[in-house]
Amino acid sequence: MNREDYRKAFDELSFSADFQERTADLLQQRARELEKERMNMTFSKTKKMAALIAACVALLAVSVSAAYMWLTPAQVAEEHDQPLLAEAFQGPDAIAINETVESGDFSITLLGLVTGRNLDTLNPDLEQDHTYSVLALRRLDGTPLENETFDFGSYTMTPLVAGCSPLAVNNWSLDAFAQGFAKDGVYYYLLDTRSIEMFADRTVYMAFYEGFVPNNDTFTVAEDGTIAFADDFSGVHALFTLPLDPAKADRAAADAFVESTGMNGWTNERSDPEGEWNIERHETEDGEEIFLTPKGEQ
Repeated sequence: MNREDYRKAFDELSFSADFQERTADLLQQRARELEKERMNMTFSKTKKMAALIAACVALLAVSVSAAYMWLTPAQVAEEHDQPLLAEAFQGPDAIAINETVESGDFSITLLGLVTGRNLDTLNPDLEQDHTYSVLALRRLDGTPLENETFDFGSYTMTPLVAGCSPLAVNNWSLDAFAQGFAKDGVYYYLLDTRSIEMFADRTVYMAFYEGFVPNNDTFTVAEDGTIAFADDFSGVHALFTLPLDPAKADRAAADAFVESTGMNGWTNERSDPEGEWNIERHETEDGEEIFLTPKGEQ
Protein backbone atom coordinates (compact mmCIF):
# COMPACT_ATOMS: atom_id res chain seq x y z
CA MET A 1 0.00 0.00 0.00
CA ASN A 2 1.51 3.35 -0.98
CA ARG A 3 1.60 6.36 1.32
CA GLU A 4 -1.45 8.08 -0.16
CA ASP A 5 -3.63 4.96 0.02
CA TYR A 6 -2.46 4.38 3.60
CA ARG A 7 -3.34 7.91 4.65
CA LYS A 8 -6.78 7.74 3.01
CA ALA A 9 -7.47 4.40 4.67
CA PHE A 10 -6.43 5.81 8.05
CA ASP A 11 -8.60 8.93 7.58
CA GLU A 12 -11.62 6.69 6.89
CA LEU A 13 -11.24 4.86 10.21
CA SER A 14 -13.91 5.70 12.76
CA PHE A 15 -13.14 5.85 16.47
CA SER A 16 -15.63 5.23 19.24
CA ALA A 17 -16.20 8.14 21.62
CA ASP A 18 -14.21 6.45 24.40
CA PHE A 19 -11.42 5.07 22.20
CA GLN A 20 -8.77 7.47 23.47
CA GLU A 21 -9.71 6.95 27.13
CA ARG A 22 -9.81 3.15 26.82
CA THR A 23 -6.46 3.03 25.03
CA ALA A 24 -4.80 5.24 27.63
CA ASP A 25 -6.23 3.01 30.41
CA LEU A 26 -4.83 -0.10 28.73
CA LEU A 27 -1.39 1.46 28.39
CA GLN A 28 -1.41 2.53 32.02
CA GLN A 29 -2.55 -0.94 33.13
CA ARG A 30 0.27 -2.53 31.16
CA ALA A 31 2.70 -0.06 32.74
CA ARG A 32 1.63 -1.18 36.19
CA GLU A 33 2.07 -4.84 35.22
CA LEU A 34 5.56 -4.16 33.88
CA GLU A 35 6.46 -2.34 37.08
CA LYS A 36 5.42 -5.35 39.19
CA GLU A 37 7.34 -7.74 36.94
CA ARG A 38 10.53 -5.70 37.14
CA MET A 39 10.82 -4.75 40.79
CA ASN A 40 14.54 -5.42 40.61
CA MET A 41 15.07 -2.66 38.04
CA THR A 42 17.08 0.31 39.23
CA PHE A 43 15.24 3.52 40.09
CA SER A 44 16.69 5.31 37.09
CA LYS A 45 15.48 2.64 34.66
CA THR A 46 12.02 2.61 36.21
CA LYS A 47 11.84 6.37 35.96
CA LYS A 48 12.84 6.24 32.30
CA MET A 49 10.22 3.57 31.57
CA ALA A 50 7.47 5.64 33.23
CA ALA A 51 8.50 8.73 31.29
CA LEU A 52 8.49 6.75 28.03
CA ILE A 53 5.02 5.33 28.68
CA ALA A 54 3.68 8.78 29.63
CA ALA A 55 5.13 10.20 26.41
CA CYS A 56 3.51 7.40 24.37
CA VAL A 57 0.12 8.05 25.99
CA ALA A 58 0.41 11.78 25.31
CA LEU A 59 1.49 11.19 21.71
CA LEU A 60 -1.39 8.78 21.12
CA ALA A 61 -3.86 11.26 22.58
CA VAL A 62 -2.62 14.06 20.36
CA SER A 63 -2.49 11.86 17.26
CA VAL A 64 -5.98 10.44 17.69
CA SER A 65 -7.40 13.88 18.45
CA ALA A 66 -5.79 15.38 15.34
CA ALA A 67 -6.92 12.51 13.11
CA TYR A 68 -10.44 12.70 14.42
CA MET A 69 -10.92 16.47 14.47
CA TRP A 70 -9.01 18.20 11.70
CA LEU A 71 -7.86 18.00 8.14
CA THR A 72 -4.23 18.98 7.77
CA PRO A 73 -3.33 22.08 5.71
CA ALA A 74 -2.13 19.72 2.96
CA GLN A 75 -5.49 17.94 2.95
CA VAL A 76 -7.30 21.29 2.78
CA ALA A 77 -5.22 22.15 -0.30
CA GLU A 78 -6.09 18.76 -1.79
CA GLU A 79 -9.79 19.47 -1.23
CA HIS A 80 -9.28 22.54 -3.42
CA ASP A 81 -7.50 20.40 -6.04
CA GLN A 82 -4.15 22.14 -5.50
CA PRO A 83 -1.52 19.36 -5.45
CA LEU A 84 1.51 21.69 -5.58
CA LEU A 85 0.23 23.62 -2.59
CA ALA A 86 -0.52 20.37 -0.76
CA GLU A 87 3.06 19.27 -1.37
CA ALA A 88 4.39 22.62 -0.11
CA PHE A 89 2.37 22.26 3.11
CA GLN A 90 4.24 18.99 3.71
CA GLY A 91 7.63 20.49 2.90
CA PRO A 92 10.37 22.00 5.07
CA ASP A 93 9.22 25.61 4.53
CA ALA A 94 5.74 25.04 5.96
CA ILE A 95 5.05 26.51 9.41
CA ALA A 96 2.78 24.52 11.73
CA ILE A 97 0.81 26.68 14.18
CA ASN A 98 -2.01 24.55 15.66
CA GLU A 99 -3.10 27.21 18.13
CA THR A 100 -6.72 27.50 19.26
CA VAL A 101 -8.77 30.39 20.63
CA GLU A 102 -12.34 30.04 21.87
CA SER A 103 -14.58 33.02 21.23
CA GLY A 104 -18.35 33.28 21.34
CA ASP A 105 -19.81 29.98 20.12
CA PHE A 106 -16.69 28.98 18.21
CA SER A 107 -13.32 27.29 18.53
CA ILE A 108 -10.87 28.91 16.10
CA THR A 109 -7.67 27.04 15.20
CA LEU A 110 -4.91 28.42 13.00
CA LEU A 111 -3.41 25.26 11.53
CA GLY A 112 -0.45 26.55 9.56
CA LEU A 113 0.96 28.49 6.63
CA VAL A 114 3.48 28.29 3.84
CA THR A 115 5.02 30.81 1.45
CA GLY A 116 6.14 30.13 -2.09
CA ARG A 117 5.75 30.90 -5.77
CA ASN A 118 3.49 29.22 -8.35
CA LEU A 119 1.92 26.89 -5.81
CA ASP A 120 -1.67 27.08 -7.02
CA THR A 121 -3.53 27.14 -10.32
CA LEU A 122 -5.88 30.00 -9.42
CA ASN A 123 -3.21 32.64 -8.89
CA PRO A 124 -2.47 34.76 -12.00
CA ASP A 125 0.42 36.50 -10.21
CA LEU A 126 3.19 34.17 -11.33
CA GLU A 127 6.10 36.48 -10.54
CA GLN A 128 5.39 36.99 -6.83
CA ASP A 129 5.64 34.80 -3.74
CA HIS A 130 2.36 34.25 -1.94
CA THR A 131 1.52 33.16 1.59
CA TYR A 132 -1.16 30.50 2.09
CA SER A 133 -2.78 30.12 5.51
CA VAL A 134 -5.28 27.54 6.78
CA LEU A 135 -7.74 28.03 9.63
CA ALA A 136 -10.35 25.65 11.06
CA LEU A 137 -13.58 26.74 12.71
CA ARG A 138 -15.99 24.61 14.72
CA ARG A 139 -18.89 25.21 17.08
CA LEU A 140 -18.24 24.61 20.77
CA ASP A 141 -21.60 22.90 21.24
CA GLY A 142 -20.76 20.32 18.58
CA THR A 143 -23.36 21.51 16.06
CA PRO A 144 -21.82 20.78 12.64
CA LEU A 145 -21.00 23.68 10.35
CA GLU A 146 -22.28 23.22 6.79
CA ASN A 147 -21.61 24.93 3.47
CA GLU A 148 -25.29 25.70 2.97
CA THR A 149 -25.82 27.45 6.29
CA PHE A 150 -22.47 28.98 7.30
CA ASP A 151 -22.20 32.67 6.35
CA PHE A 152 -18.67 32.76 4.97
CA GLY A 153 -18.91 36.46 4.06
CA SER A 154 -19.66 37.56 7.62
CA TYR A 155 -16.14 36.74 8.85
CA THR A 156 -12.70 38.03 7.91
CA MET A 157 -9.33 36.30 8.10
CA THR A 158 -6.49 38.75 7.50
CA PRO A 159 -2.81 39.39 8.24
CA LEU A 160 -1.95 42.51 10.28
CA VAL A 161 1.48 43.92 11.11
CA ALA A 162 2.57 45.74 14.26
CA GLY A 163 3.79 49.24 13.50
CA CYS A 164 1.62 49.41 10.38
CA SER A 165 -1.91 50.71 10.23
CA PRO A 166 -4.49 47.90 9.89
CA LEU A 167 -5.78 50.00 6.98
CA ALA A 168 -2.44 49.68 5.18
CA VAL A 169 -1.69 45.97 5.66
CA ASN A 170 -4.69 43.68 5.39
CA ASN A 171 -6.48 41.33 3.02
CA TRP A 172 -7.46 44.02 0.59
CA SER A 173 -4.06 45.70 0.25
CA LEU A 174 -2.44 42.25 -0.02
CA ASP A 175 -4.73 41.16 -2.88
CA ALA A 176 -6.14 38.30 -0.85
CA PHE A 177 -8.27 35.46 -2.16
CA ALA A 178 -10.14 33.42 0.44
CA GLN A 179 -11.95 30.11 -0.02
CA GLY A 180 -13.87 28.03 2.45
CA PHE A 181 -15.69 24.74 2.78
CA ALA A 182 -17.20 22.54 5.46
CA LYS A 183 -16.29 18.92 6.04
CA ASP A 184 -17.33 16.64 8.90
CA GLY A 185 -18.85 19.62 10.72
CA VAL A 186 -15.68 21.76 10.60
CA TYR A 187 -15.32 24.84 8.38
CA TYR A 188 -11.92 25.44 6.76
CA TYR A 189 -10.53 28.72 5.46
CA LEU A 190 -7.74 28.78 2.88
CA LEU A 191 -6.35 32.31 2.57
CA ASP A 192 -4.02 33.36 -0.25
CA THR A 193 -2.24 36.73 0.06
CA ARG A 194 0.86 38.36 -1.30
CA SER A 195 3.85 37.15 0.69
CA ILE A 196 3.92 38.50 4.24
CA GLU A 197 7.54 37.41 4.77
CA MET A 198 8.76 40.93 3.93
CA PHE A 199 7.36 41.94 7.36
CA ALA A 200 9.01 39.02 9.19
CA ASP A 201 11.29 41.21 11.35
CA ARG A 202 8.18 42.75 12.94
CA THR A 203 5.31 41.21 14.85
CA VAL A 204 2.95 39.75 12.26
CA TYR A 205 -0.54 38.64 13.23
CA MET A 206 -3.28 36.56 11.68
CA ALA A 207 -6.65 37.93 12.75
CA PHE A 208 -10.01 36.20 12.44
CA TYR A 209 -13.12 38.10 13.37
CA GLU A 210 -16.78 38.66 12.78
CA GLY A 211 -16.86 41.73 10.59
CA PHE A 212 -15.48 43.34 7.51
CA VAL A 213 -12.83 46.00 6.81
CA PRO A 214 -10.35 46.55 9.70
CA ASN A 215 -11.50 49.66 11.55
CA ASN A 216 -11.25 51.30 14.96
CA ASP A 217 -14.47 49.69 16.17
CA THR A 218 -12.65 46.38 15.86
CA PHE A 219 -8.95 47.12 16.50
CA THR A 220 -6.78 49.43 18.57
CA VAL A 221 -3.15 50.31 17.92
CA ALA A 222 -0.94 51.06 20.92
CA GLU A 223 1.80 53.69 20.98
CA ASP A 224 4.42 50.99 20.42
CA GLY A 225 2.53 49.78 17.32
CA THR A 226 1.10 46.57 18.77
CA ILE A 227 -2.38 45.70 17.58
CA ALA A 228 -5.20 44.26 19.66
CA PHE A 229 -8.95 43.86 19.44
CA ALA A 230 -10.90 46.71 20.98
CA ASP A 231 -11.92 45.97 24.57
CA ASP A 232 -15.60 46.34 23.73
CA PHE A 233 -15.55 44.35 20.49
CA SER A 234 -18.16 41.67 21.05
CA GLY A 235 -17.98 39.71 17.82
CA VAL A 236 -16.23 36.38 17.39
CA HIS A 237 -12.50 37.07 17.24
CA ALA A 238 -9.02 35.59 17.55
CA LEU A 239 -5.55 37.06 17.06
CA PHE A 240 -2.54 34.80 16.43
CA THR A 241 1.11 35.84 16.35
CA LEU A 242 2.97 34.22 13.45
CA PRO A 243 6.42 32.67 14.04
CA LEU A 244 8.04 33.98 10.85
CA ASP A 245 11.77 33.83 10.22
CA PRO A 246 13.20 37.37 10.64
CA ALA A 247 15.98 36.46 8.21
CA LYS A 248 13.40 36.48 5.41
CA ALA A 249 12.33 40.07 6.06
CA ASP A 250 12.82 42.81 3.49
CA ARG A 251 12.42 46.10 5.34
CA ALA A 252 12.84 48.22 2.20
CA ALA A 253 10.16 46.28 0.32
CA ALA A 254 7.85 46.35 3.35
CA ASP A 255 8.22 50.11 3.79
CA ALA A 256 7.67 50.68 0.08
CA PHE A 257 4.54 48.52 0.18
CA VAL A 258 3.05 50.42 3.10
CA GLU A 259 3.89 53.74 1.45
CA SER A 260 2.21 52.62 -1.78
CA THR A 261 -1.12 52.08 0.00
CA GLY A 262 -1.28 55.71 1.11
CA MET A 263 -3.21 54.55 4.16
CA ASN A 264 -0.77 54.26 7.03
CA GLY A 265 -2.61 56.75 9.20
CA TRP A 266 -4.64 55.42 12.15
CA THR A 267 -6.67 56.77 15.01
CA ASN A 268 -8.30 54.86 17.83
CA GLU A 269 -11.14 57.38 17.84
CA ARG A 270 -14.33 55.76 16.59
CA SER A 271 -15.67 56.37 13.09
CA ASP A 272 -18.17 54.86 10.68
CA PRO A 273 -16.49 51.53 9.72
CA GLU A 274 -17.83 51.62 6.16
CA GLY A 275 -18.17 55.36 5.75
CA GLU A 276 -14.75 55.78 4.10
CA TRP A 277 -15.16 53.02 1.53
CA ASN A 278 -16.92 52.26 -1.71
CA ILE A 279 -17.92 48.58 -1.51
CA GLU A 280 -18.72 46.35 -4.48
CA ARG A 281 -19.82 42.73 -4.06
CA HIS A 282 -19.86 40.22 -6.90
CA GLU A 283 -21.07 36.64 -6.73
CA THR A 284 -18.69 34.06 -8.24
CA GLU A 285 -18.67 30.30 -8.68
CA ASP A 286 -16.38 30.03 -5.65
CA GLY A 287 -18.36 32.39 -3.42
CA GLU A 288 -18.20 36.18 -3.28
CA GLU A 289 -15.65 38.79 -4.35
CA ILE A 290 -15.54 42.06 -2.43
CA PHE A 291 -13.83 45.14 -3.86
CA LEU A 292 -13.03 48.20 -1.75
CA THR A 293 -11.88 51.65 -2.86
CA PRO A 294 -11.57 54.75 -0.70
CA LYS A 295 -14.43 57.19 -1.26
CA GLY A 296 -13.43 59.94 -3.61
CA GLU A 297 -11.48 57.58 -5.90
CA GLN A 298 -12.92 56.45 -9.22
